[in-house]
Amino acid sequence: MRKIIVGAMVSMDGVMQAPGGPREDPTNGFKFGGWVMPYFDEVFREEVDRLLDRKSDLLLGRKTYEIFAAYWPYYDENASEGGIAKLFKEIRKYVVSRSGEVDTSWQASVLLRDLGDVKQLKQEYGPDLVTQGSTELVHALLANDLVDAMKIFTVPAVLGGGKKLFADGSAPHSFKLISSRVSPTGILIGHYERDGEIKIGDTALDSPSKREIARQERMKREG
Repeated sequence: MRKIIVGAMVSMDGVMQAPGGPREDPTNGFKFGGWVMPYFDEVFREEVDRLLDRKSDLLLGRKTYEIFAAYWPYYDENASEGGIAKLFKEIRKYVVSRSGEVDTSWQASVLLRDLGDVKQLKQEYGPDLVTQGSTELVHALLANDLVDAMKIFTVPAVLGGGKKLFADGSAPHSFKLISSRVSPTGILIGHYERDGEIKIGDTALDSPSKREIARQERMKREG
């Protein structure tokens, strides 16, 4: 059985839209495309390489797949060895598209029609499936309880709006921090794996004050 690992670069307010450049995804007037690039450093590069290696396959939504397919085959295309462009060329790329209207001619690309296909793929033997970008797909994976781990690169910037990593409706789970690192430019890098159900605590006094009782009654009235 494969694991699904969400790999995401997010701002401090949770935005993951267009990290690589202004023309990557200007949807809804997003004007900060390329916001991650000024923070790129060697630690960032090392951790991305750990996430994306030859032991994994890519799992992408249609829009992110089209961004990758229009860029990576043409980046460093004459290089004879190494590099992420070569890696992306060689590893298998699964693209999820409900409409099926997507050009999968990029080497080692496979079309999946829906989450049913993703669930079936997850049950098979093979490399782990790593997402990049793909906001709508990630939301669906989280809502359908299909995410096993997350590697989140939190960039020290607040963008004020844009497509976000988390939406209401994710299946509730606790996660355990497996490893963490801070880059010289201030990126917080955390690898998290599922750790069971949500754990609950309670700071309430044994005997609530009259003021607390009144507060709770008001909360009930205000709904």
